[in-house]
Amino acid sequence: MEILKVILMAVALVSVAMFGLAIRILLKKGGQFPNTHVSGNKYLKEQGISCVQSYDRMEQNKARKEVDLTALKVAQK
Repeated sequence: MEILKVILMAVALVSVAMFGLAIRILLKKGGQFPNTHVSGNKYLKEQGISCVQSYDRMEQNKARKEVDLTALKVAQK
């Protein structure tokens, strides 16, 4: 019976937390979840800091532009 009380308290606590998060979204006009990603932080953008995934994507694009695979020739024996 003790475990049932603990489970019900946990479900109640999670429900209250979810309701608290949803209040801001529901009541605010145009409300949405805050962007907590590095690319959504204006202070980090001002310092030129971006997330690793974005940085990797930019570097991969640079590497593709630098290597011209059309100029390669197959060596024949």
